[in-house]
Amino acid sequence: MSGHSKWHNIQGKKGKADKARSNVFTKLARMITITAREGGGDPVMNFSLRLSIDKAKAANMPKENIERAIKKGIGEDDGAKLEEVMYEGYGPSGVAFLVETLTDNINRTVSEVKNVISKRGGSLGAAGSVKWMFNRLGVVRLDESQKSKVQSQKSEFELELMDAGINEMNDSEFGLEITCPVESFQKVLEVVKKYELEPESSGLEWVAKELVTLDEETSNKVSELYDELDDLDDVREVYTNEA
Repeated sequence: MSGHSKWHNIQGKKGKADKARSNVFTKLARMITITAREGGGDPVMNFSLRLSIDKAKAANMPKENIERAIKKGIGEDDGAKLEEVMYEGYGPSGVAFLVETLTDNINRTVSEVKNVISKRGGSLGAAGSVKWMFNRLGVVRLDESQKSKVQSQKSEFELELMDAGINEMNDSEFGLEITCPVESFQKVLEVVKKYELEPESSGLEWVAKELVTLDEETSNKVSELYDELDDLDDVREVYTNEA
């Protein structure tokens, strides 16, 4: 559902040079802090925090960084207050962009996001101008190596996923992409873990209701805008409706 481009962007993030690692750790630490602040510092009781920690571990984030971010979230470590802000806008050829940010300075963040979008031929929109084109869903992606692990039990695996409440399971050259309502996400992850599978990515995402197909030149421009936005320290996630 969320298209070829999301898989491509995940692969692109993995392929970035090690010099970008500090930027990744900054984003992950902020995400841990927010989820700890909202639901408490115990990952057993706070499912969102557990997801954030899992992502941090997958990125090889040091244990002390994770613990420090949790302490900051529950108020045991002083620091500037972080806020979640969503920006909406349009990229080349009117492609819709949703930009999730975590920031301690909204004026700085909006200036940076607006500058990048404008520089790449797009425009920042008002609240609600783009968001209506997306649904909030749980998404789990399994790469080819993980998909092959369940080939002999594919029917059982699919049945358990359906019982857990999935919307769709799409097969592509990249692997399997499973989408579900937000309220079913934890159950779906439990099924995935039951089969001892390690997702390429998993989390709550904004998934486009309809995808637009672009020519190669425009697609490259959209990718450049995506990458530049994603590189901003305050940006947590970027979503588009590109196919």
